[in-house]
Amino acid sequence: MQNTTTAQAHPNIALVKYWGKQSKPGNLPATPNLSITLSNLTTTTKIKEGKKDAFHLNGEQIEDAKIERWLQTLRSEFEVPSLIINSDNNFPTSAGLASSASGFAALITAVNAHCDLGLNEEMRSNWARQGSASAARSIHGGFVALVPPQWEAMRLAPSSHWPLEVVVAVTSRAAKAVNSTQGMQRSKQTSPFYNAWLRGAAEDYSSAAQAISLRDFTQLAQVAELSCLKMHSLMLTSNPTLSYWTPASIACMDCVRALRDQGHQVFFTVDAGPQIKAVCTAESRPAVSAALAQVPGVLEIIDCGLGEGAQIIDQ
Repeated sequence: MQNTTTAQAHPNIALVKYWGKQSKPGNLPATPNLSITLSNLTTTTKIKEGKKDAFHLNGEQIEDAKIERWLQTLRSEFEVPSLIINSDNNFPTSAGLASSASGFAALITAVNAHCDLGLNEEMRSNWARQGSASAARSIHGGFVALVPPQWEAMRLAPSSHWPLEVVVAVTSRAAKAVNSTQGMQRSKQTSPFYNAWLRGAAEDYSSAAQAISLRDFTQLAQVAELSCLKMHSLMLTSNPTLSYWTPASIACMDCVRALRDQGHQVFFTVDAGPQIKAVCTAESRPAVSAALAQVPGVLEIIDCGLGEGAQIIDQ
């Protein structure tokens, strides 16, 4: 066993969303979902043995019940010593940019190498999912699906298949008041549209997967934007309501629609947070980036390509 091991993973952004979990063990999504892994946003996680578990996030020691439960489950199957975990994100944390996805993907990748667990990519994906369902997708790069019946994340296509780009418009760096797990449960219990959401998910997934296979931007734009807006409709019709957008979020969506009317290939998607991700072709990216930077309330623009899967960077 090495003294320290460092892994790095990228967050992923779902183009076909899931919002809701199954009522059985394994942290399984309620619907099939599909994502792209982002290149320039990274979680870097370094681990080493310690006298007891300790977790540092962005330089600050914190208590994280989700990580503690995850480690306990992992130790029920493997010999894993007490660990000192240092995790750093180069993007806003717990603010709608999938930091938990990249976080658990980096963590299982680091633990697997450090403790010689012998997990292959599929096994690492399953363990990542038990910490955060979307983390299963961050084990892989490019276009990634998480689908029944096994609910094992699989890469539909590498980033080279269709090198789309993503412009992230950061409209707030604050952590969200209601986390995704809590929000999903609230929507499942209270939104009158939750069952309709479940019924339409398979069709949305099939349409998006076909669009990616054919590199049909118009079809992917239609299904991805609608999936996003249907998910946020569930949030808004929950009781109490869940509203993750800022005024700048809405202005950015209007900006993307205007750019599309001008002939640019671009669409938006938004997770449970206020950040807008504008997915576009390389040709349209400069115009999209420049236009979103001018929207009042946008704090930062981050340009990304499609990223690779979780990997060890130092051992």
